[in-house]
Amino acid sequence: MSYQKRTALALAAAVAGSVMLIAAPAAHASVVDVDYQCRTPIGPKGAVSPIDIKAVKSGSGYQLTMSFQKGVSSSPVELGKGAMNPSALIKLGGVGEGTVSVSGPANSAAIPANTPIRINDLTGKYTPKKSGKVTFTAGVLTIKALGTTTTCTPRNNPKPSLELDVTGASGSGSRATPSGGDELPRTGPLDSALALGTLGGTVLLAGAAGVLWLTRRGQRTAS
Repeated sequence: MSYQKRTALALAAAVAGSVMLIAAPAAHASVVDVDYQCRTPIGPKGAVSPIDIKAVKSGSGYQLTMSFQKGVSSSPVELGKGAMNPSALIKLGGVGEGTVSVSGPANSAAIPANTPIRINDLTGKYTPKKSGKVTFTAGVLTIKALGTTTTCTPRNNPKPSLELDVTGASGSGSRATPSGGDELPRTGPLDSALALGTLGGTVLLAGAAGVLWLTRRGQRTAS
């Protein structure tokens, strides 16, 4: 095989490697069934809701979104528009400590009596302080409505819905890793990977072009 062909093949492999780097999969989150036991003004209620927690890179931290796929409690009377206000805690594990508070908007439409209360997406901000793996697990849910407070506590010891490999505030960059399930939005490090992959491809192209030019120049000289 000629030198030019070997160089072309090496160049093609390098470009393919850059494309694979650019196309690296984004992080994933798990949808976890959480068995809530709720203490309501009229007695205990319970329900299981699949919940996922997603993260999007935002500045030095992450914007967290906690989503409920089913209602977890109900009211004996109709809740008018704007009468119900939800909030929750997300428990941190790994190198993370404590909890993150998330909250959401009041109900945009009336909720009929004795029907499951659907919780809107709850959001909050998390900023890592230490470097390493952090887990995020559904914690206590609080529903305030008509001057009353309902507290719902997970009783099935749910698994984490999300894992993140993070760099603390003193470092630079963060990377999300999967715990299985639905794909998360790209968080930022892929942008860096894209830049590095593009730069690597450019450098390799320039280097290969130089080698080919020198080879051809040498051949002309020899002839």
